[in-house]
Amino acid sequence: MEGKTWHQIDVTELASRLGTDPKNGLSAEEAAQRLQRHGANELQERKGESPLKLLLNQFKDFMVLVLVGATVISGLLGEMLDALTIIAIILINGILGFFQEFRAERSLRALKELSAPSAKVVRDGTLLTVPANSLVPGDLVHVESGDRVPADLRFIECSQCSVDEAALTGESVPVVKSFQPIAAEELPLGDRKNCGYLGTMVTRGTAKGIVTVTGMSTEMGKIADLIQQTEEAETPLQRRLEQLGKILIVVALLLTVLVVAAGVLHGQPLYEMFLAGVSLAVAAIPEGLPAIVTIALALGVQRMIKRRAIVRKLPSVETLGCASVICSDKTGTLTQNKMTVTRLWVGGDRRIDVTGEGYGPAGLLQEAGKTIDPKGDAVLRRLTQVAALCNNAELAREERSEEPKRRKAAGKAGEGEADEQYEWKVKGDPTEGALLVLATKTGLPRTSLDKLYDRAKEFPFDSERKRMSVLVDHQGGRLLCSKGAPDLLVERCGYVLWGDHVVPFTGTLRQKVLQANEAMAKDALRVLGFAYRDVKPHETCETEETAENGLIFVGLAGMIDPPRKEVEEAIVKCRQAGIKTVMITGDHGTTAEAIARSIGIIPRGGRVISGAELNQMNDADLDKVADEVNVYARVSPEHKLRIVQALQRRGHVVAMTGDGVNDAPAVKAADIGISMGITGTDVTKEASALVLADDNFASIVAAVEEGRGIYENIRKFIRYLLASNVGEIMTMFLAMMMGLPLPLVPIQILWVNLVTDGLPAMALGVDQAESDLMRQKPRSAKENIFARRLGWKIISRGILIGVCTLAAFMLTLGSGASDAAALTHAQTVAFATLVMAQLIHVFDCRSSRSIFHRRFFENKFLVLAVLSSLLLMLAVLYLEPLQPVFKTVPLSLRDWALVLVAAGIPTFLMGIGSVLGTSKPKRRSNRIDYRGTGTQPRPFAR
Repeated sequence: MEGKTWHQIDVTELASRLGTDPKNGLSAEEAAQRLQRHGANELQERKGESPLKLLLNQFKDFMVLVLVGATVISGLLGEMLDALTIIAIILINGILGFFQEFRAERSLRALKELSAPSAKVVRDGTLLTVPANSLVPGDLVHVESGDRVPADLRFIECSQCSVDEAALTGESVPVVKSFQPIAAEELPLGDRKNCGYLGTMVTRGTAKGIVTVTGMSTEMGKIADLIQQTEEAETPLQRRLEQLGKILIVVALLLTVLVVAAGVLHGQPLYEMFLAGVSLAVAAIPEGLPAIVTIALALGVQRMIKRRAIVRKLPSVETLGCASVICSDKTGTLTQNKMTVTRLWVGGDRRIDVTGEGYGPAGLLQEAGKTIDPKGDAVLRRLTQVAALCNNAELAREERSEEPKRRKAAGKAGEGEADEQYEWKVKGDPTEGALLVLATKTGLPRTSLDKLYDRAKEFPFDSERKRMSVLVDHQGGRLLCSKGAPDLLVERCGYVLWGDHVVPFTGTLRQKVLQANEAMAKDALRVLGFAYRDVKPHETCETEETAENGLIFVGLAGMIDPPRKEVEEAIVKCRQAGIKTVMITGDHGTTAEAIARSIGIIPRGGRVISGAELNQMNDADLDKVADEVNVYARVSPEHKLRIVQALQRRGHVVAMTGDGVNDAPAVKAADIGISMGITGTDVTKEASALVLADDNFASIVAAVEEGRGIYENIRKFIRYLLASNVGEIMTMFLAMMMGLPLPLVPIQILWVNLVTDGLPAMALGVDQAESDLMRQKPRSAKENIFARRLGWKIISRGILIGVCTLAAFMLTLGSGASDAAALTHAQTVAFATLVMAQLIHVFDCRSSRSIFHRRFFENKFLVLAVLSSLLLMLAVLYLEPLQPVFKTVPLSLRDWALVLVAAGIPTFLMGIGSVLGTSKPKRRSNRIDYRGTGTQPRPFAR
């Protein structure tokens, strides 16, 4: 479309451009031709991959190929049990991945459900109900309260029409629609008040509109296209495991070849060395690693569910652990999505604060810090009386869920739970609902007023008048109640209720009212004024002009969508953890900024940017300021996506929360998308990796803590597994280089692998987090899995384990290398030493410092796992049927003394060194350091 945009033109030009009649609509023939030309009014889904291809893709992962190699080697050794176990691991991982990806493809299907199934359209001058997918540009559509807007429209008639556009724009209050042209060219969606959008809901009134675009050309269609174009980022864990797998297979194979070559060069039989080499390869490649990772993630997920965070995509759990920015929507995420009156101003220059949150009627009225009784305050009662009578909303108490009823039936209901069975809900405009709650708090519930007052006439709200009035009959008299924008309402008032008296509304008093209005507006309160007058019996009050004249001004009410109780504390915890919180909302800047300041999102020097300012920035400009901005207000879905991508370009790991359809593309593009479980749309849930069951921002902090803990536990068992494997390889390698006999036979190597790699490693996966976990900075997404000295710990402990095991072997063997019994005895000592060294080392892996920094019996699962492994080792030493199979002999107390000393040296030697060298352990700073991440973000404003 050339020239002016749809919201700028009048009805005549609109009809001319679209080739339609604003009274009779299109002809049936023309509609059919346009349907063929423009296509169906529905969201198109790109052809995705078939379920079979999705399943096969799960087996292309590098670690899966490593597992296949391990399966082949195990089969060659005749270890069919190992081979079958590895195959089972491959299949389970593949099936889990398939179902996760298959569910992710449902995002667009959920989006389609927002489209209206049918529409009321005028064709050939007749009002018809047709399938919404048959609408075409130029169709004349009727909508009324309760209807979904069936396509993008330009309204040409409106009667008290309000549309809830929260799912699309993030605006918390329904938008009052009009049909007048709007001169401004660049307007956010929420400010185009003469337009309607596919999928939004009409909450009040009726309207007529002409369809401007359909299907994928609609604003909803653009979001659908963004979802399909947005690629999901690979998680840091997936990248680390891919990297680890490559390192392991290369190192393991090289060392195994060296061991075999060294043994052959020193006269060992080729066949025997080949078997030993293959056994080492099986031991060196921890084929159980993906399974242990999956188990650690799954158990972490169960803990997160208890903390009200539901994970949809398993590998992305640990991504939270390196999140450096959380981008959060305001409405319903940081706030309650329930308008609440928090302040009143009445004649006499009195400020009254109102307590209580949401739509529940509990709350107090306080003046100068003291609670007042509204029943004895005539001015307050008059204000709330006007607010309740000039109102079309309803306040109802509804059952919250079936769970409280089940608990009550079972006799388990706790104190106060009867009230928890119900929640208060508003039917109608949230602003009017908030006024009903106020009236109930002051002792004037709507139900009691309806018994005393009969509505005779209503002068509805109009976008030009910006006020609403109601005429009611009461005990033979008549009363006119009005509410509206204070600056316009005062112009209709000749008097003011000042104290207990009605006095002339002088210029001085008007100025006081306007100053109070301005002060409340600066605090981001939505302010309404209230007035009334007694109507004389002979007055007709047929028009607004005659009725709304000579009114008596009563006072002001300021309301806001209040923050959630837990949010401020959650943001403080985020800051302590080095995580920045950014508010991204469709609401106006003043409201967003006030909420952000009240909960601590905006620090000193923080910035607020509007959608209009974003439009003036290219990506390079946005990148420059991204680290300084704390609030983005009045933004569109495209803006949200740009913001997430800009932060990612700055080197951040971004978590994006959202509930509306407008959030879905950014949620999907973020490193981890978080949706709201209660208020969130299905579209956003399907696009997200994490769903908050209680819509509570504080649950994100709990999820971050779990994510960090899970990643650290993965590092713990990687440290344990690889150090153990290095110990096994070094034992064999050093022996071959020294020309010694084999210190371990192949079956013993495999048994060591089975005994030590299974249960202890899994128990580390559920280890408790260290106490300072949430006082550390987020790790870089580019951090190597071996970062923070992990690689050094693996190599140093592994070498020590190998050296000590070989030393025990040599001391026991002495000069009896040619004696078969002596060799078997020495190999048994080496076998026991290697197992015990690894079982002691597993406790050292619980701490990033040393074994002495954690309570020994804190992880009961680990203690039980080590005892189980110890029993398995003892079984092959002392059960006579197993001794010939594993080439072992019983050990004496003297042997055990040597075994325990040699096995304990690696862990306790390093532990003592750590204690002596770090008498005052260093804490990692909370300040975010970007060195080594490949980018240099500017510091956050503090």
